[in-house]
Amino acid sequence: MVKIVIAEDHLVVLNGVKLLLESQSDLEVIDQGTNGNEVLEIMSKGNIPDVLITDINMADMDGLELILKVKSQYPSVKIIVLSMLNSLQHVLQAFKNGANGYLVKNVGYEEMLYAIRHVANGGQFICEEIGGIMLDTLQKSPTAFLNIEQIMEKMGLSEREMEVLELIGEGFTNMQIADKLFLSKRTVEGHRQNLLEKTGVKNTAALIKYAIRTGLMQ
Repeated sequence: MVKIVIAEDHLVVLNGVKLLLESQSDLEVIDQGTNGNEVLEIMSKGNIPDVLITDINMADMDGLELILKVKSQYPSVKIIVLSMLNSLQHVLQAFKNGANGYLVKNVGYEEMLYAIRHVANGGQFICEEIGGIMLDTLQKSPTAFLNIEQIMEKMGLSEREMEVLELIGEGFTNMQIADKLFLSKRTVEGHRQNLLEKTGVKNTAALIKYAIRTGLMQ
């Protein structure tokens, strides 16, 4: 029996995943939390899963930070990210932090179940959509995976600034970005200003062009 804990703050997604997993005789959802802090509290009480399934964007403590803490405190726990985010930046950071699998939220039921069982048995897994994006990126730019981290480090960009940059590129307003990342509008405005200063450009249009040209944004 594979014991599972789910970290997800959207009830529709949470209930859908639970319903699927509980229909399987070899999978058991032993607990759930809506953010990283709740999951760590669950584990501190002895509910240690074989597999943790976590979203990335959650209030209080996001999934990327949760992965680091779980791997530090409970190294035997396998972790699968289940997120709406399909950017290589998030995928690479998740695996760098210690994730064992990455799924997007439109993944099929069969692929999700296979991923959970495969990761529980010691494997690693990326869903078909992410695999396709990686192959496409490698074909266009063989050094793309190296470039993103190298450019971030060289320019002093934080993970949060990269998240804001990606959402700016997708056309979201400061308020919409704030809602998605559980930040205040003022904090997002600060990140946007930092991005302009660190890249040396003067406006949002120039920022997006710069990000695409340097490989920060696909």
